Amino acid sequence: MAHLYKKDAPFQILISFKKYLDVLEHIRYNDRLEYRASYAESIIDRTKKIKELRDGFQDISLLEKHEDLIRLLLADLFPTGLTHNEIKAASIPLSNITFNYTERFKNILKDAGKDFEIELRNIDDDEFYVFCCCLILQTYFKKGIKSNIPLYYDIPNRLGIMKHYKIIINSDFTDIYPTENAKIPSDDIVDMLLENLDDYQLWKKYFPSKSWILKGFAIISLVDCTSEVALSDLKSSMIEIDPEDLSPDENLVEIFKSYFDVPQLNFGLMLFDKKDQKLGRLPIYENVFTHHVLDFWINAFDEETRKNTFNNLNHNPKSIVISNVSKMDDQIKNLPSFNILRDNNINSFMVIPIMKDNELLAIMEFTSTEANSFNGLKLKKMEFFTDMILFSLNRFSFEKNYQIEAIIQREYTSIHDSVVWKFRNEAEKYFNASLGKKMYTLKQISFKNLTPLFGFSDIRSSSDKRFNLMLEDLNQQLESLHDIFTLINSDSEKYLLALDIFENELNNEIKADTEQRFQRLLREDIHPYLQGKLEMKTDRDIKNKIKDYFVQVFTQTDLFYANRKNLDDSITLVNRKLADILDESQSKAQEIFPHYYERFKSDGVEHNLYIGHNIAPDLNYTSKVVHKLRYWQLKTICNMEHEFRTFKNSLPIHLDIASLLFVYNEKIDIRFRMDEKRFDVDGAYNSYYEIIKKRLDKAHIKDSSERITCPGKITIVYFGMENQKEYLEYINKLQKKGILQNDVEFLKVEDLQGITGLLALRISLV
Repeated sequence: MAHLYKKDAPFQILISFKKYLDVLEHIRYNDRLEYRASYAESIIDRTKKIKELRDGFQDISLLEKHEDLIRLLLADLFPTGLTHNEIKAASIPLSNITFNYTERFKNILKDAGKDFEIELRNIDDDEFYVFCCCLILQTYFKKGIKSNIPLYYDIPNRLGIMKHYKIIINSDFTDIYPTENAKIPSDDIVDMLLENLDDYQLWKKYFPSKSWILKGFAIISLVDCTSEVALSDLKSSMIEIDPEDLSPDENLVEIFKSYFDVPQLNFGLMLFDKKDQKLGRLPIYENVFTHHVLDFWINAFDEETRKNTFNNLNHNPKSIVISNVSKMDDQIKNLPSFNILRDNNINSFMVIPIMKDNELLAIMEFTSTEANSFNGLKLKKMEFFTDMILFSLNRFSFEKNYQIEAIIQREYTSIHDSVVWKFRNEAEKYFNASLGKKMYTLKQISFKNLTPLFGFSDIRSSSDKRFNLMLEDLNQQLESLHDIFTLINSDSEKYLLALDIFENELNNEIKADTEQRFQRLLREDIHPYLQGKLEMKTDRDIKNKIKDYFVQVFTQTDLFYANRKNLDDSITLVNRKLADILDESQSKAQEIFPHYYERFKSDGVEHNLYIGHNIAPDLNYTSKVVHKLRYWQLKTICNMEHEFRTFKNSLPIHLDIASLLFVYNEKIDIRFRMDEKRFDVDGAYNSYYEIIKKRLDKAHIKDSSERITCPGKITIVYFGMENQKEYLEYINKLQKKGILQNDVEFLKVEDLQGITGLLALRISLV
């Protein structure tokens, strides 16, 4: 037997009119009205020779072959007087095969286009299978159940608006019965299945594919519920806000088109900033929504008028509906900003204030290029989901503030997650005291007896590069000015002389104030003179030269900046990439044991870790924790170096990095400094650790001019042989993994001011 469903189903299908022919047989012999009996007899006689109509068939082409006879057969079910009113057809239950349409149904499908194929909306294969099984339980087992899945067809009209139709199915003329392969479940199994509607494999176990026969036909009636479905979709779109992605649903405009039945519809929304008394765009809406009317409003009136309007809205939040823009007052149409509406072909619009607690929260606009698209009735439809818009905006505002707080926490403060519990405890004590009208002084936040880990990946020779690129920028600027003044001739001699003086200084005897004096010359003399040349009648070639020159000038400094900008961009990219790798790896390190972590970006990235029992007093802390985190730190620095190699060639300026780890065994204390809003080492004794850190960057190998750090190598600085042994074990592990080479160098670090006895290991990356 043919399987007429596109989806897998427990049914085999036979299209049959037997049950309805039996109804006609009853009319033929029992109806008291003679014309009814004669009609039924006539139909039965005409179908006698076509046995497949009674016995059933799978060949869909027979529906077209016997189309006229089927229409006559089903005439009582499809009254001619209702054919232009009802949306109705015969169908195989739950399939996309429909036939014998009413005229209204035919017209709907005609408007949808030749290529349109009618399909059930939003029902996946597994849900469909269970739905069919429930139909078996209803029909064959006589279980009083109804599936809770509403069925819809989505059919576009001739204007392209998606219309939504709910499907009502009459299955009176279908039979369902089992094949030899069917399983007949007991009542207990049926109850178990109904308790597990989502367990699709369980349903397929007791109702195998094609193990039942569905014979007959169904009558489907469609009810236009576009507004209800669109309203439901609108609510869903506005409720579903992803905290990780606050972007709007791009289908929202299409849903509004269906809801308002306006094909040429655009939608816009601006939030009202109470503090600044102005409307503000939301960046996430830029590519989805329009703000034509709101832009017109913002530009049409002066600031005082706008503020008065916003203030009046708090007392009288009345919406504005303009059905036909061409009929607006001439006074409005003569405003310069009216061009915003004219240029965007806005011919009808609605402007709706969104209020919260009698205060303006936002303003929405709906616009259309078609006149008379909006009116009071369309505005009335807004009432059904205004509360949902308010809910959505409040939720968006909450998520926005939450993420802003997260950004502040991440980017501007040092209250790391691992230590925030101590701040929260203090804050809770302060809060509880304030509830009881008591005074409470916030205590100092500190953590004692911590083991520190320090490391950095430093961008090598960035200061020298910046100086050389500064020379390149200024020499290029001098050369460009030379070309311009050589062309001008008149009044150029004094400027050329000044430029020659600065060029000589830059390339021979640069002074501390050379760049500042050059800036002053440009700002006070040269640039005003060149701007004047642009406004006067000047030779076209000279004007073009001057324009090209100003394109290259960085307005904040009046200097050429292209080469230094490439360096700054390169450093920014390196810092961001290295910091991202470090931050991502940190989440794994916190799983080893919670610890305080901070990092800083300058010309490279440096990081500090502080580990100890006081950070997480509820957890078991041993020396193994420190060893695991030290190994993690070395492995992470190696990974940062490796990743740097993969992207360094794509940088605007060639850069190298050199990485170092400092091993310190003494315990230190850290304290949160309220004035700086960050943690720092606490006490004079602990400051020794900080002094060492700061001097390691430029330290040299003892009795050598070579620095202890080197691009492509990891340097590990430590005090004693115990640390050397520990780190040689870590290095050995990474050598076996093919991360480090077998070229370990054992170095002595030069004596630093007040610091002696430092040792170092240095090893190359593979």
